Amino acid sequence: MEDPAVSVLKRAVELDLASRFQESLVCYQEGIDLLLRVLKATNDEKKKAHYRDKITDYMNRAEAIKKCLEKEKEEGKYHKEIKIEENMKGFSYEKLFQEYLNETVTEVWVEDPYVRHVHQLYNFLRFCEMLVKGPCKVKTIHLLTSHDEGNGKGQQMSILEEIQQSLRDFSVTLDVSYSSSIHDREIRFNNGWIFKIGRGLDYFKKPQGRFCLGYCDFDLRPCHETTVDIFHVKHTKKT
Repeated sequence: MEDPAVSVLKRAVELDLASRFQESLVCYQEGIDLLLRVLKATNDEKKKAHYRDKITDYMNRAEAIKKCLEKEKEEGKYHKEIKIEENMKGFSYEKLFQEYLNETVTEVWVEDPYVRHVHQLYNFLRFCEMLVKGPCKVKTIHLLTSHDEGNGKGQQMSILEEIQQSLRDFSVTLDVSYSSSIHDREIRFNNGWIFKIGRGLDYFKKPQGRFCLGYCDFDLRPCHETTVDIFHVKHTKKT
C-alpha cells in the first residue's frame, strides 16, 4: 500500500535535486496525498508517528518550493518547461494557458506559420474561444501566419474572415497578417507572459473518429511529442 507513495516521493526528490522545481512540487503534492491515505489505513501507532514525521518533512519542502516559485514569478525570473510526451492526454489550451490569463490580459499575439489547414484553423478557433471565455478581458488578437500553398489559400482566408466576424460579435478584434519567412512559433500576452511551443497550437493528434472521446474535449485528445517553454518578458531582458 505504501509503494505508490514511496515511488512518487522518490521521483519528487530526484526532480528537486535536479532543480526541476515545478515538476517536483506536483510529485510532492501527489506523494503527500498518497501517504496521508496510508496513514489513515494504519493502526500501528509507531508507524503512524513515522508517517506523520515524513508527511511534515515533505510538506515543509513542498511549501518552500512553492514560495520560491512564487517569488521567481513576481521577479520575472520564472521559467517553466513542460515536456509533452507522445500520446499524453490532459494538455488542453485551458490547462496550458489559464494560469496566466488574468484580468490584465487585453491583447494577445500568436505567431504560428501553420494556421493553414482546416484542423489547424479549428485549433486557432478553440484558442480564441478560451480567450473570450475569460477571466481575461481580451480586446485584440494578432495572428501572424503564412499562406496555405496552392488551392487551400482561399479557404484559409475565408475561414479566418469567418473567425474574425465571429470575434467581432464578442467585441474582440482579430488582426491577421501573413509572412512567407515566419518559422518560429510564439504566443505572447500583454501581461508579459511568453509561450514557445515546439509544434505551435498544432500539437494534438487527429481523433480516431468523429464520435470518439477527445473529439470535442481536448483534455482527452492524445498529443504529439513537444516541449512548451513559459517565461516572462522581464526574464528575457536580463543578461
